[in-house]
Amino acid sequence: MPAVPHEVPHLTVEEFFGSPVRAGATISPDGTRIAYLAPWRERLNVWVESVDSDEEARCVTADDNRSVLRYHWTDDPRWLLYEQDGDGDENYHIYRVDLDDPGAKAVDLTPFPGARAVGFETSVARPGRATLHLNHRNPLEFDLYELDVATGELTVLAQNPGHIGGLLHTPDGKLYAHGLTADGDIELSQWDPGAGTMRPVITFDGSDYPLDIQPFQLTPDGTGAWIGSSRDSDRTRVVRLDLATGAETVVDSHPLFDLDPRSAVFPTLPSPLICDRRTGELMGVRYLGERQVIRPLDPDFAAVLENLEKLSDGDLLALSSDVSGQRWVVSFNHDRDPGVTYLYDHTTRQSRMLFKPYPHLDPEVLAPMTPVTIPARDGLELPSYLTLPVGVQPARLPLVLLVHGGPWHRDSWGFDPSAQLLANRGYAVLQVNFRGSTGYGKAFLKAGIGELSGAMHDDLIDAVHWAVEQGYADPDRVAIFGGSYGGYATLVGVSFTPDVFAAAIDFCGPSNLVTFLRNVPEFVKRYLVNNWYLYAGHPDDPEQEADLWARSPLSRVDDIRTPLMVVQGANDPRVVKAESDQIVDTLRARGLEVEYMVKENEGHGFVNPENNIDMYRAADHFLARHLGGPGSS
Repeated sequence: MPAVPHEVPHLTVEEFFGSPVRAGATISPDGTRIAYLAPWRERLNVWVESVDSDEEARCVTADDNRSVLRYHWTDDPRWLLYEQDGDGDENYHIYRVDLDDPGAKAVDLTPFPGARAVGFETSVARPGRATLHLNHRNPLEFDLYELDVATGELTVLAQNPGHIGGLLHTPDGKLYAHGLTADGDIELSQWDPGAGTMRPVITFDGSDYPLDIQPFQLTPDGTGAWIGSSRDSDRTRVVRLDLATGAETVVDSHPLFDLDPRSAVFPTLPSPLICDRRTGELMGVRYLGERQVIRPLDPDFAAVLENLEKLSDGDLLALSSDVSGQRWVVSFNHDRDPGVTYLYDHTTRQSRMLFKPYPHLDPEVLAPMTPVTIPARDGLELPSYLTLPVGVQPARLPLVLLVHGGPWHRDSWGFDPSAQLLANRGYAVLQVNFRGSTGYGKAFLKAGIGELSGAMHDDLIDAVHWAVEQGYADPDRVAIFGGSYGGYATLVGVSFTPDVFAAAIDFCGPSNLVTFLRNVPEFVKRYLVNNWYLYAGHPDDPEQEADLWARSPLSRVDDIRTPLMVVQGANDPRVVKAESDQIVDTLRARGLEVEYMVKENEGHGFVNPENNIDMYRAADHFLARHLGGPGSS
């Protein structure tokens, strides 16, 4: 393969996958302090520093086992909350930090072994309080609680009667239940626990929302909710749902793009709804095409947004302001300048860069990510992204097909450390939004129904053929690499189309759809009706079970001859370790060499940096051996 030129430095795996020096900054409600994530004892923890003084920043959390990724300011700047699970088991607890008492230990506000807190929300209508769902009473049922942040007291607002997915509590005390009908439609009802009655408000076609309705956020007055609706439309836009009548009123829409769907899968990413910190009112909406578009709904925010977008040619990522709306902390998503973060003062119109998370990464060395559109064999257009190595003639390169998870997710423009590492090694990288990906309208989404290992896989193969026909890729040096659904797609690639790929890396992918669906957590199964059961099949139906097996890589394991690397978190609650064990054991019994990496302290996706470094260092060497790359880390 063409060598990486001398003038382009060979970056190490640690430079891409080590901890950022700083990341995830937000400003306190009173505008006096900034919180951010930074390493402490080799784990990301929350640090706090003053905006106006040179006082030294201090670390306010102390987790040396697992990096903290999600934290929340409260309306009282004394209290900061963060979420943490145990070694990837996804049983998240809510912890409170007292910023006025540096010596105090964090307090676990949900101290229930084996339980998980979900749906954590604060509201401007209830200062000092937050709502959350907990399943410590019954693992299969999530009850609604209100948390008094200062005292830690948990008050039951409603006990789940056993068939409700989520509960809403309005400021005036009304309860709304959100669940599925027998047919899989999504129904919102007003619930009176005392009378035991449900008054239906509105019903949505469940097949339009494989990951439920996202977003679904109460308006500040509690009489409505802002939701992402695609009723009578191919595109998802923001509507205001009247909780009394069920009437939908369009608040904002984009003629071409869906609401940004990514936070439905990765809650560390910003919501598509941008709300005023003081009033809770909607100020702006994020849409996502090849790049992000933010539409301001408030003239004051429009003026702020205009100045913020001048700070970088990237896409505006996280943003937070003080309650006055004057001081802002913003970060940007950028393919070659990841996470650059600024402080902006709207009173003075002055700004200063706070930090770059990865200051050692030179944008001139990193590879541009270019949107491309690839035609599928049936004419469907596949929005995709191509990353080509810097300084290398883009002809007959080794290619890595990087497949996103979900499959109800999408690839998007921005910094991707996996793609950048591979490009730095001289590989072309192709990321394809195959049919069934989210964010491209209902027709594109539903084109994936029944097409696992079928047309969804054909889209990936068509993309490889496109890259070869365009002259970018050497057909004899193509690898496939993916996690979660992308791991399944990787295993499908080497079992259903074994002649296409010269190497494959599966990260926590299901090998047998039947056992995968039978082993997901019990409380999840009732919510699979509009995603896995609709798109793939139900394992309890004999005919569908047979089809699931036929679409499983394990059913064609005898056809696998591609060199394979498998990576798994031992505590993965979504794709259990047995999914990887069974295909590795079967292949090894046939005498095939399979590299198998298991991390005992990880779940569905790795969090701790040393584990990501180990995985990508091994992947680097593995691809070098089988595609002919340099592969030295």
